[in-house]
Amino acid sequence: METTARALSTVERALAVLRVLADSPRDLGNNEIARSVGTNPSTVSRLLATLAQDELVHRAPDSGRFRLGPRLVELGNAALAKVDLRQQARPHLVLLTEATGETATLSVPGEQTTITLDFVQSPSTVRSVAVVGRRSVTHATATGKVFLAYGGAMPTGPLTAYTRRTITDRRDLAAEVARTAERGWGQAIGERENDLNAVAAPVFDASGTLVAVLGLQGPAARFGPRAMGTAADQLVTHAAQLSSGNAS
Repeated sequence: METTARALSTVERALAVLRVLADSPRDLGNNEIARSVGTNPSTVSRLLATLAQDELVHRAPDSGRFRLGPRLVELGNAALAKVDLRQQARPHLVLLTEATGETATLSVPGEQTTITLDFVQSPSTVRSVAVVGRRSVTHATATGKVFLAYGGAMPTGPLTAYTRRTITDRRDLAAEVARTAERGWGQAIGERENDLNAVAAPVFDASGTLVAVLGLQGPAARFGPRAMGTAADQLVTHAAQLSSGNAS
């Protein structure tokens, strides 16, 4: 039992290293990673050496710093290829972007939040840029609020203020989540990023479990309350159609 616990702890630390590298916009050194993970540099050094053997991380020869490795791209593409929902949702994303001119996204729920699985970029020069693999912030995004409204656990700890409009009071967040569940879609108005608005709607399987979230996001100057309301109606329609496909 003790050996199993140690093995699980090692796996957890390795996953933590990968998450730190994924969240960083630049290459990181061993000591930086150790501080972020909360363990000693020698342990992180051994983990990085093991991960590098399988190309899960890459060590830059000139700087000795680390980034995610090419093997993760291969694994990610293999996982995406097996996700039928992504194929089913793609035509809906295309139609939503054509109808609204904004960026349409498909996210899937994880343990603590949703993760962007696919998107169709807005054709406009000024547009919101989506990123596959990006995690939503449950209290500051439309997709995150949908996640909370349909079974996701409320965040623990202080609610980070990303902008002056971010909800940081738990009672306010609970009220917003209740409104999201009542009307069947969520919204965020400049809450994760200034001047970025978004709406989102849930997709369910045959048992009524949340399996995906459709979203639309765009710059506030163009994607204001009226446009968001129209987009929300379209999202709900497409999400219902996807839900019907998952129920068959």
